Amino acid sequence: MKLPETVFVIPTYRLRDVPETIEAYDQHFWTNGHSVKMIVFDDSSLVNHQKYFPQLEKTKTVNDLYYVGPGEKEQFLKFLNKKLRDKKLESLVRTLFRPSYGGNRNFSLIYTLGSFLVSVDDDMRPYALVESSPESLRPNEVSRGHLKKSGNNDYIEKSFDILMSFKDVLGKRVCEVPDNFETGNLLIDTSMDLETNIAKEFTVENSLLLERGAVSKNAVVKIAQTFRSGTNDIDALDYLEMYLNDENQQHHDLHELNAVYVLENFRPVVTNQNWRIDCGVAGYDNRLGLPPFFPTRLRFEDYIYRLWIQQDGIVTAHTDAAQTHVKNNYMRSPLAMDVFNEEVCTLLKKKIKSSLESVDDLSIRFDYGGEVTLQDSEEILERISAVHARIHKAAVTTKIPQRKQALLLFAETLERSFYGFEPDFFQQNVSRIVDDVISQIQASLEIWPTLVEICYFHKDKREFPQIKVQNKKIKRSSGVPG
Repeated sequence: MKLPETVFVIPTYRLRDVPETIEAYDQHFWTNGHSVKMIVFDDSSLVNHQKYFPQLEKTKTVNDLYYVGPGEKEQFLKFLNKKLRDKKLESLVRTLFRPSYGGNRNFSLIYTLGSFLVSVDDDMRPYALVESSPESLRPNEVSRGHLKKSGNNDYIEKSFDILMSFKDVLGKRVCEVPDNFETGNLLIDTSMDLETNIAKEFTVENSLLLERGAVSKNAVVKIAQTFRSGTNDIDALDYLEMYLNDENQQHHDLHELNAVYVLENFRPVVTNQNWRIDCGVAGYDNRLGLPPFFPTRLRFEDYIYRLWIQQDGIVTAHTDAAQTHVKNNYMRSPLAMDVFNEEVCTLLKKKIKSSLESVDDLSIRFDYGGEVTLQDSEEILERISAVHARIHKAAVTTKIPQRKQALLLFAETLERSFYGFEPDFFQQNVSRIVDDVISQIQASLEIWPTLVEICYFHKDKREFPQIKVQNKKIKRSSGVPG
């Protein structure tokens, strides 16, 4: 069965909150005259599926809505293993599609083979927070934005035609993209390290600057993304910095900050490299298949694409549109654990990049086996110990009891998350985590091309297991959905 040209997907593990996202994007597509197949890829447990799937059935949409949950995924894995005819490979297949940020996205890649894929996270919305009176960008500036207090009345919500912005570029050669696109080698974020996307220092304003360079007019746009506002790529340590820098903030939950990232201005661009790939607001030319996301529960599943995109003949784009992230704290790890995970991710990014050997159509190859040196672990502990000391100092100097309590609680949780800052215990546990993650990634990269080949030839015969959600359909003639 032939898939539609473009498929819209929402990968999630928080099915409870997906109906609101579905209805928001469905109305957006309708308003802009688009008909698109929508699929929810759900990483929920069977219990949560049974609990929240009825809410999905209560949604009201114009577009057809489909669902791939625990039952459908199990059917699909059985299909793959039957095709492979090798029981020794079953564990590898399950690793590749394991419940995780990357594993769930890998289902979306396989299910949409032969199509253009547009994906958003479950806490995205189809509008942007932009300045009411934007100022012009400088010659090499692609975007500029800054943090503002939530509810500030000098910014607005502005909607862009998201699907059309992707259709303008995906699968097209550079010479075919609209004339208003800038071209260059890569983008540099003024507030972040180029290759790890870790904040250099906390700042309330940042810009994306275009590093000029020749871009082949025949190169094809394989990945694109919109710009993003709201809680825009804010690291866990940035949340801490925001809290420390706002003495008036008294509440106990450091996740609940009343600041949002507002775009002052932006313009579309095509680049040879993209260290800012944001899979939460991305589109992919998946007609011939793409490499897998890293099947990890750590938040760096898309790092593979930042390396893969650097090959000749392939480019990436930031489209002429933006969306907003409304950070969802439901089922989210504690902030201190996010700090730990981000430190491990940064280590893994550096190790993988430094050992990269080759890149091909469906994979990358790197020579890193998962070793963590004493220097690696000591550098992390030294950095986070300094943060821990700052938190204690802030707790001592504050005159607000609620704030003091929040800071001391966070300091205690941070210490536990980093194994009490005990060097040997920390080194041992980080080594185990890194070794497990790298083993899973390496195994996945080995088997992925075979699975893509199997599924590519199967996709036109019949659909992979999925449920068509029997929700209420709104007819176009009935007006805009309420």
